[in-house]
Parts: sequence; structure tokens; C-alpha cells
Amino acid sequence: QIEPPSMASARGTLLLVSASAWSALGLGMRAAPRAPPPLMVATSPSAAAPVGIQPQRHTVALVALGCPKNTVDAEVMLGDLQRNGLRVVSEPCDAEVVIVNTCAFVEDAKRESISAIMSAARLKEDRSTPVRALYVTGCMAQRYADELAEELPEVDAIVGFESYAQIPEQVLRLLSSDASDTTSATRAKVLVGAASVPFRPETDRFQLTPAHTAYLRVAEGCDHACSFCAIPGFRGSFRSKPFDTALAEAQMLVARGVRELNLIAEDTNQFGSDWGEADGRRLSDFLRALEGLEGLRWIRLLYCYPSYFSDDLVGEIARNPKVVKYIDIPLQHMDASVLQRMRRPGAAATAALLERLRAQIPGLALRTTFICGFPGETEAEHRTLVKEARRFGFERGGAFAYSPEDGTPAADLPSQLDDEVKQARKDELVSLFQMRSEEWAEAQVGSILRVMVDRMDGTDAVGRTEFDAIDIDGTVRIPTMPLAPGTVVRARIVAADGLDLIAEVVR
Repeated sequence: QIEPPSMASARGTLLLVSASAWSALGLGMRAAPRAPPPLMVATSPSAAAPVGIQPQRHTVALVALGCPKNTVDAEVMLGDLQRNGLRVVSEPCDAEVVIVNTCAFVEDAKRESISAIMSAARLKEDRSTPVRALYVTGCMAQRYADELAEELPEVDAIVGFESYAQIPEQVLRLLSSDASDTTSATRAKVLVGAASVPFRPETDRFQLTPAHTAYLRVAEGCDHACSFCAIPGFRGSFRSKPFDTALAEAQMLVARGVRELNLIAEDTNQFGSDWGEADGRRLSDFLRALEGLEGLRWIRLLYCYPSYFSDDLVGEIARNPKVVKYIDIPLQHMDASVLQRMRRPGAAATAALLERLRAQIPGLALRTTFICGFPGETEAEHRTLVKEARRFGFERGGAFAYSPEDGTPAADLPSQLDDEVKQARKDELVSLFQMRSEEWAEAQVGSILRVMVDRMDGTDAVGRTEFDAIDIDGTVRIPTMPLAPGTVVRARIVAADGLDLIAEVVR
């Protein structure tokens, strides 16, 4: 009953990101409290370095911030650079080129991105380090390119989504130059184009997740008009990745040793809705196709929108043994008036959806996210949110304080709340979610659950149940049990430790 990982997962070179490297920049690898996972180099033996560049001589490091969609962008970027002869290193201070892949979702993310850029700029200015070039990519680059170029002359280039394919050429041109002073630029080069760009191949990437788990992007952009959100303006309109392209990518990832596919998009369950009658396949059909991939164990749905749950999709989630019974649906709020001001699906429809999912998918674990302190949110509206969150008993959840985003309707609404009020309401929701997660953990004691091993910690195997997403939710520790990452075991839960579980393998 212990299923070993595919031998394909042993391919490539494993690098362990040093936690000290990121803490030196004041950052985390992603928004995760745990230590960064190992990185897998997606080796490409057939790739030849460009003329004039000695393969593996030059080095590049990338600071990856933001959401899993940003992570996929970063993986593809690093894969491009690696195929063009650069060696990826884990510590920015050891690299000739540092790329900061930024996030611009909320104010805290913007501050973190600016801090990362400035920290990398200091490395570039320090003549004792090899850093020669600094590139800024990601959502902040796409959204604020001109402002960044004007205010941060230390940056060599601001690169938006449409120009990602040009990064190797730009980097190699700089590295092959004989410039002895790379700190005297007066303005960064801006390479930012349209937001709605065609999909690039996302198979041959430098994996930032552990080798056995990967993000699979099935769509990009968003057509919704949520009043608080600026994402459609810089990520573009909604567009599904072609069905066969997404399936081929999944096949290649699984062949390389991936055991868990985490499906992502701005609205993952909307996949295929933009094809109309030209192609009637939807997410339910894609899940059925993924079921046939030998070696794939788990399929996880992240970033679902509280619509688009057709009967076929709900039935497929319930039926398909590889689709874990875990759905991430960021609801943002549950009070009718606030949802209306947010331009989100209504409270009654949202409640009906949650009841339907609970009824039709046995054992379902739900994760959601709420915005606290939306403009005009009264104490009564907040209390409704708390009451409904408690009623539906979300097994997993998160909350963040509202921050006004440039150019969004909500930023101009009257009755903006004080930061202290927003923070207090956020803390209340976070405490509620933590209490519910601890109750769930306690309830698992004595049960037998499937566990996927993520890493070894000394002699202990550390993994997750199918009800936990990597780097987001809880863990399972199996003491004195050496198991390879990617191994799936049946484990009896013997104790709960806060949000985490202690287990023993059932043989």
C-alpha cells in the first residue's frame, strides 16, 4: 500500500533554495510560512547555447513572488534561460543576472516587490558580488512599467508578459557586452506590450515546486468586473488554453515524474467557456482526460469562481478518483449588500452553490478567501460574513484586509474604513479559520487517509493529505519513516498538532 514515485522524478539536478538567501532579501519564496521546497532543473540536453556564450558559464537567479500563475511564468522564464546556456543558481548574491518576478495584487504585495527590487539593486551596486544585471518582470512590471523605469534607474529592463520570450536575448546581449559599469543607467529599458497575449509552451520549464507536484495553467486573464480588482487590466481578457495543448503539457509533466497536478487560472472552472459551439469540451472533459494519465495520482482545483459549476463538473469531481475532494473558491464576502457592491455573484446563489457542493461531493474540503473591510462595510455586514463563514464550516481559509487598487471602482467608493478596523476584522476571520482547521485536524485522529510525501525532515517523512494544498495548508508528519518525495501512502492519523497531523503508515 506504499506507492513509490516514478523513477522519472529522479531526473534533473536538484537544488535546495537557501532560506538565508531569501531572508537576506527580506522575502519568502512565495507566500508560504514553511521552508522553500527543492527546485528541479528541467534539463534539456539537446539545447545549444548561442554562439559566443559558453554553456553554463553565466548564472541567473530569480526571486519568485506572488501567486502560482506567477510561479509558472517564472518557471518558463528560467527554462528559456537554461536552454540558452545560463546556469540557474539559488542565491541572488551568486548570480550575474537577478530577475525579480513581481506581484501587484494588493498593497502588501507591491511593497514586498519593491523591497525585493531594491535589495537586488544593492547586490548589483556591491562590487564584491558578481551581479551585473537586474530585470523586473511580473504583474508590477506589466502594470507600472513607466513608473518603475523612472524611479528605479538601477534596473536594466522592465519586461511585460508579451516580451518574456525576449528575456534570453536581452540577457545574453548584456552578458556578452564589455560594459564595466552597469550601475550608471539613467532609465531602464521598457519591454511591455499587450496584456492579452497568446499562450507560450509551458512544458520545458525549470520547476520551482518539488519534482512530484506542479501547477498546470489551463487559462489566463479574466472577464469579470469585480469592483475591487485590477487584474483584468494587466492580465488581459479570459482565454482558455487549447484543450489538446493543456493535455499534452499534463502528459509531459507526468512523464517527468509529476504525481500531483494543481490546476490554476484566474477562474479555473471557467475553462473552455470561451470556445462556444466550436468546441464543446469543458473542465469536466479535461478532468476525465487527465484520469487516464498513468502515474498521475492527484488532481487539485484551485482558484475556482462561484459560478460555472455545471452538473457535469460537480458529478465528475465526485466520481473521478484522481480529483481530490478539495475545492478552492475565493468567495471574497458572504453579505448580500457587500457582494453587490463588489459586483460578485449574489449571497443566495453562493449559499446554494456551497450547499450543492457539500451534498453532491462526499467528504469535500472547501477553501475560501475573504476580503475584510471593504468600503462601506458595516459592523452588521461583517457579522453576517462571520456568521456565514461559521455556518458553512470551511475546512481551509484565509482573509486579507481590503486595499484600494488604482483605477478600480471600489477605490473611489465613499466610506473607506480605517486600517485598524480592517485589520481587526481580518484577524477575527483568520482566527475563525484556524479554529475550524484545528477542529478538522482533531476529527481525523483514528482515521486512515491518503498522504503524499513532500520531503524528508531528518528521519521523518513530511507530506499532506489530499485535503491540503502544498505550501498553503497543513502537513502530515510520519516519524522515523524514510520515504521518497512523491510517494503516496495510506496512513493512520494518531495525533493532531494544531493544524498539522501525526501519522503512521498502514501496511
